[in-house]
Amino acid sequence: MSFSNDVRHEISTSVNDKDRRFACLYGMLLFCRVLTIGHICFQSESLTSAELFSRLFEAVFKYKPVSSEHIRKNGAILHTCDVFGENAASVFQKYRLDESKRTIDSEIIATNSLGVFTAGIFLACGSVNDPSKEYHLEFACPEEEIALQLQTLLRDIGVTAKTVIRRGQNIVYIKGSESIEDTLTFIGAPQCTLELMNMKIYKDIRNKANRIANCDAANIDKVIKAAMKQIEDIKLIDSTIGIDTLNDELREVAQLRLDNIDMSLQEIGESLSEPISRSGVNHRFKKLAKLADDIRNGGCR
Repeated sequence: MSFSNDVRHEISTSVNDKDRRFACLYGMLLFCRVLTIGHICFQSESLTSAELFSRLFEAVFKYKPVSSEHIRKNGAILHTCDVFGENAASVFQKYRLDESKRTIDSEIIATNSLGVFTAGIFLACGSVNDPSKEYHLEFACPEEEIALQLQTLLRDIGVTAKTVIRRGQNIVYIKGSESIEDTLTFIGAPQCTLELMNMKIYKDIRNKANRIANCDAANIDKVIKAAMKQIEDIKLIDSTIGIDTLNDELREVAQLRLDNIDMSLQEIGESLSEPISRSGVNHRFKKLAKLADDIRNGGCR
């Protein structure tokens, strides 16, 4: 399964109440292939996206779109959901759509639904590269005006996005791991965000390790994996109970690790306000790991 499909699957599991279904479907409709008062056509090579569109449409309008599929020349399966006639007209009425142009109606999307609305856009026309290869997320928008509106929406949440026309399509794209992390978190894919962060940490440490000429390869891998696990635990603690809730000893060692991903345990110990041995630092990281495991198991929230 591709990283894009991982994101789609995670999003689909979070669309689980009436308001979220309404907002997500709105994003999928506005950015679908055909949107006219007599015909709505949603198409995707992702079965997850097509099935979710059908389920959301049935939940909101009590009508199931006509589903079909065909095989493209490249061997990919294109999944299609069609809505015709009065059923399509009812969509225009409920969402106050304008057939002459696609535009995001901010009055329809409440502030707390903006993320799931944007998730619907991703499900309709978004993709993200495998982070082990390249940091790139994009939306292939159906019209120029709505592409610019999406760019503004992303800017309002602190994400810098750019636009380009590629093979006649209006593309809104995001570069840079931090911006992509923010976007994935905003649209409801925190586990995929964590996967991207772990990959970035691995790549950063690997690149630094490669510059150390006489370092044993097995020890490098051991250090990388240990540091990645420590940072993952610390970030989980920070996102749930907060680093500030830790005692002074654990908070200081946690912050040092976040700020210095390539530091050895000995270097961390020497950098503390009250220096301690390597084994002392390791003992503190074990306490942080136990706290993170307790959180994963449902405690300490």
